[in-house]
This record gives sequence, C-alpha cells and structure tokens, in this order.
Amino acid sequence: MKLPLALDYPPMEARVAARIPEGPEWRYEPKWDGFRCLAFRAGDELEMVSKSQRPLTRYFPEVAAALKSVRADKFVLDGELIIPRDGKLDFDALLQRIHPAETRIQQLSHRTPATFAVFDLLVDEKGGDLTGEKFSTRRLALERFASKFLSKNQRFRLSPSSGDLPDAAQWKDELAGSIDGIIAKRADLPYESGERTGMLKIKNRRTADCVVGGFRYAAKKPVVGSLLLGLYDDAHLLHHVGFTSSMAAGEKPALTKELEALAAPPGFTGAAPGGPSRWSTERSGEWQPVRPKLVLEVQYDHVSGRRFRHGTKFVRWRPDKKPDQCTFEQIGL
Repeated sequence: MKLPLALDYPPMEARVAARIPEGPEWRYEPKWDGFRCLAFRAGDELEMVSKSQRPLTRYFPEVAAALKSVRADKFVLDGELIIPRDGKLDFDALLQRIHPAETRIQQLSHRTPATFAVFDLLVDEKGGDLTGEKFSTRRLALERFASKFLSKNQRFRLSPSSGDLPDAAQWKDELAGSIDGIIAKRADLPYESGERTGMLKIKNRRTADCVVGGFRYAAKKPVVGSLLLGLYDDAHLLHHVGFTSSMAAGEKPALTKELEALAAPPGFTGAAPGGPSRWSTERSGEWQPVRPKLVLEVQYDHVSGRRFRHGTKFVRWRPDKKPDQCTFEQIGL
C-alpha cells in the first residue's frame, strides 16, 4: 500500500492520570468505549488495523464500505470503532463481531452497525504525512477533511475536541453512557507513535486490562473457579497481581475447556501465585498455569505492593488487545 505510513505503524497511546490536567497546552476529547482503529486507504486498497496490529476490516464491512466510498484516494485516520444503541455504546455488540463466520458478521453489520469516531488525521488526501505536525495543526486538518469527505455518511462521527476544561466536565455528564472517561492531548506535540508522553486518559472507573496467567478450579465442580491475573513489567516478565471469580456461571464450562487447551507452564514468569491458603480445599488451592493468550478487563478498588488487594470484578474480554500491552503502567506503576 503506497502510503507514508506502514500498516504496522503503532498508534499514539495514553498514560493513566487521576485528574484532568489544566493549561493552554492541553486539548480534551471524550474517551470512547470501543475498539481503537487506524484506517489506511490508498486507491482501491483499504485496511483497518487495531492497536494490537490485528486486522479489523472483515469484521466491520459496513465501516469498510463507508471508508471505500470516501472521495479521497489517500488517507490514514485514527479513531475508535463504536456501536451506539439506545443512547449508549454497546461494547458487547463489538465483541460479537470478532466471529469466524462471514454470514454472522454480515448479519450483525446490518443489525448493529458500527460507527467510526474519528479523532486524528495522520495522512491527508494528498498523501502528505501529518504525524510530524503538532496536534492543533492536525486537528484543523482533520476538521477540514471531515467536513469535505465524511460529514454526509452516518458511519462516521467527528469526535469532539476542545481546549476548554468545562467542556470535558460536561461530556462526562452528558455522555456518561457512551464514554469511558476523558482524553487529554498536548496540543503542541507531534503524533508520538507508540509513546505515552503526549496523551493522558482519565477514566470514569478504575479498570485494567490483564493477562490470564493461570486459573483455579471451583471447589465442588470441575469448572473454572477463578482466573489468575497478570501484568508485564519493563523486563517483560509476567507478574501475578490478583484474581477474579465474577465470570457468568453459564460461561464457565466453555471457558474451562478453552483454559485447559491453553494449559502449559510456567504461566507467570515473574511473581507467581502462592500456595493454598488455610481456607482452600485441596482442589481449589492448586493453580493451573496457562499460556498468556487471553486478555480481560477488570475493575479494581485498591493496589498495594503491585497487587490488587481485593478481588477484582470481571468487566469483559478484550480480544482487540495484545497480552504484552497489559503492563503495570495502567495502574500507575
């Protein structure tokens, strides 16, 4: 594909922050609850790529068709794939799209069509690379691009952006069912591919994406009782940081089979789970290591000593994330 950026170009990422920063150097955006996506278009060629470098084009044919219909031969857009339903965003509907059957994907594309919320322009319609420009310049270019090429197609949404802090607070109230928090971007910096230095995310709730490094069976049934959670450090060692047991009961038999198919040592390459506690049964105290392939999002209350100090709440699976993206940085460590 003849573009200034390769398909494996890493998108800019964000650091977690507790509060929204203030100052003239910051611009604010909603943090959409969806799949991050870079859309590459060069003539008849189109590719939609996730943050973890996984192809998304086949899973969202309605958005792919909209991107192909854009009257610009070249562009690279950065944004979020979302599915609005009943005034909120439906993340479960997004997860259902990651399906092996083409017929199922086509059905869902009509039943629950996705929208591409666009928030950055990396390559313009002339093939110009904008990543070296500061964000304030890229934002103006994006607004012109969206007005000219995207505004008449309902599959696109120009994500709001503002330099006024009250707007960010207003979004948190007005879009509470659709956004996962607020993004703050440095207006004076270029697009920092793969880096976290120019963008902050302020979440509505404390969540983290974790790797499943092992599991324990339930005490009285041959199904999974709890998932053992891991995060990577700077040396790429996977450390045990806690557990979750709040998966839906009806999903546990199929999940058990999936985990047993992944069973293999060591599971954790850094700090590993300890032995059984005095409250454990013989079966529930043993833990089974698995290959680090599954990623899930959990909600937590407190972190101490690089561990979740209480049981975490299962939120959802994250097939759009790579395991090695699950680092301690998410929890401020």
